[in-house]
Amino acid sequence: MTLSWLLIILLIALGGVAVYLLQQQRQEIRFLKNELENTHPRNTPIKDSPDEREASYAEKANEAMLLTQTFQKFVPRQFVEHFAKHGPASTLELGHADEDEVAILFCDIRGFTGLSERLSPQELMKFLNSYFLRMNDPIHQNRGFIDKFIGDAIMALFDHPGGSPKDKARDAIQAAIDLRKALILYNSHRDNCEYLPINMGIGIHFGPVIIGTVGSDDRMDTTVLGDSVNIAFRLESLTPKYNADIIVSAQTLQTIGADYPLKTRLLDWVRVKGRQSAIEVYEVLEHLSEAEQKARLSVQTQIAAGLACRIRQEWDDALAHFMKAQQINPEDKLAQHHIDVCLQYRGLTLPKDWDGALSLSQ
Repeated sequence: MTLSWLLIILLIALGGVAVYLLQQQRQEIRFLKNELENTHPRNTPIKDSPDEREASYAEKANEAMLLTQTFQKFVPRQFVEHFAKHGPASTLELGHADEDEVAILFCDIRGFTGLSERLSPQELMKFLNSYFLRMNDPIHQNRGFIDKFIGDAIMALFDHPGGSPKDKARDAIQAAIDLRKALILYNSHRDNCEYLPINMGIGIHFGPVIIGTVGSDDRMDTTVLGDSVNIAFRLESLTPKYNADIIVSAQTLQTIGADYPLKTRLLDWVRVKGRQSAIEVYEVLEHLSEAEQKARLSVQTQIAAGLACRIRQEWDDALAHFMKAQQINPEDKLAQHHIDVCLQYRGLTLPKDWDGALSLSQ
């Protein structure tokens, strides 16, 4: 092939590229024109000066940014970023799911039903928003985010990008401690306004979850599902039963590591509702006064020994340990709880494979 033919082919190719680029430019111009026509009535001429066109484009960009910010108030930004690696949000389909390990925190106001009955609808919404506003910062400051509000309850996740399981679990624990501190400040404000103080319980579990989209074609929600979510929810519901502010699973404590300075005590060996396997549950004491921490830890040896006897169905020995704990700290309701359980189970005919766990219905 001669040099002249090569030049002709090259010119034809360059011409094709030029035509393509011109078509793309015309499409962009038509798109922008349509956008402006949608912004202005048809009988209003489109602004032709460069400054006015630039102002119109900036206005459209601001509108898009405001829409995105509003959208993120309903869908956590962390979910959007999580799914962004799979492509544009427009390609996200119903039923999309990923697996991950996260720390889940549930926080719930105690006695909310009775409180809500004394408030008007407007007062109730004002109270909830005031409460949620103060509980938001401790979660975000510890690299967590709120998945959803469920009535008066908060479901928060700790899954910051690049974080290790240890980091995620530690963030959740610290957030719980900070939530209790925020509650003290909030109750101080309520007292100044002559309102009654409120209390709350917190449950934390670390484990595998499914992150995905659920719903229907015209209404989707992004959330987390799985056994780990159920455990965290059930642990929070146990806080009134054990007179504990923060309850965590043994799995969570194993994940944070022994080098993390955290005061806890064993509460019980339980089988939560919706689960076959039993788990150890612990109370976090870090937010309590030193005197209260010392008092609750003073019965730790007796509680652990009593639980070991209960598992072996050695009822008399178990009762002896729990009664000893009650003598050491009469104000601690945990010992009385275990005494009641032993008296209840001792009178039952238990299956041969009974593992000593307390089966809970809530």
